[in-house]
Amino acid sequence: MNPLGELSDRQEIQELVLRYCSAVDRADYLNVRGVYARDGVDHHTGFSGTADDYVAWLRERTAVFDGTMHIVGNHRVELFGDHAFAETYGTAVHWGRPSTDETRNFTSGFRYLDHVRRDPEGWRIVERTAVREWTRSDAGRLREPEGAGPRGRRGPDDPSTACRDRVRRAATAHPLDRTERP
Repeated sequence: MNPLGELSDRQEIQELVLRYCSAVDRADYLNVRGVYARDGVDHHTGFSGTADDYVAWLRERTAVFDGTMHIVGNHRVELFGDHAFAETYGTAVHWGRPSTDETRNFTSGFRYLDHVRRDPEGWRIVERTAVREWTRSDAGRLREPEGAGPRGRRGPDDPSTACRDRVRRAATAHPLDRTERP
């Protein structure tokens, strides 16, 4: 494989993981499903089954939270042609009301162990195993964000939706002629 193709594959696989995390945090379950292959499976803290069943389980499981925030750290990819192994380290913060409830207010360190495959739609997760490394209770520690400004939200009312829409409109209204690029 050529080095640029390999770099491109690694970047696409990392973007796949980031799309998953963002979709979970925004409660965008259609896009959560979209990162999995048609025959994808997930083994996730208390769940093991098809990607379709996982998305249904995730929707129910995360309904108790006011929000989640997945922060991705180390990410490593080993390529094997149209298959790859990806290991991703991360931290996931969960919060909800009441703030003293330990089942709704905690932070976990995790790793995703992914078998990904290049499908006609691009790189997709064939099998994911979520490994929980540690969990810390944040019950009674979280406070409401201070100051003015937008607040993160689950769903399409998150400020990222409006920002993305503005960028899309600007790109359509003012396309750059590729010959003008440096």
